[in-house]
Amino acid sequence: MKRIVCIGNRYRPEDDAGPRVYSLLRGSALPDGVEAIDGGMSGLDLLASVERAERVVFVDCVSGFGRAGEVLVLDPEEVATAASPRYDHAAGLPYLLRVLPAVCDGPAPEVIIVGIEGRADGAAVAAAAELALKLARGEPVRGGAQ
Repeated sequence: MKRIVCIGNRYRPEDDAGPRVYSLLRGSALPDGVEAIDGGMSGLDLLASVERAERVVFVDCVSGFGRAGEVLVLDPEEVATAASPRYDHAAGLPYLLRVLPAVCDGPAPEVIIVGIEGRADGAAVAAAAELALKLARGEPVRGGAQ
């Protein structure tokens, strides 16, 4: 199974890109073997969505990786380095990525991150949804960014 896990806070415009991508994906026909998941602000609870998956594409808002509105493919190891060494209330995707190899029940899936820099407009949400689908299916993308 391949999963697209969309994370963020739908009530905060600066962090609602993931939920908006999820809404767009849920309104369309997904390819066989690809599942969209509304990860919200689940943190380590996302482990259940990650385990036993072949590939997981996370979609989230990011800051400091590109230009405003840009849709990027990020290196999971680079994102994991931003994690706090301790689990606390602010732990999110970076912490999950950091601990995933040690706590995953079975082999860890291939992880790909689609980041939307800053507030996402409709075009960025659509581009991120399309990119996430391509990556979930294993299709190559030009230069890792759209």
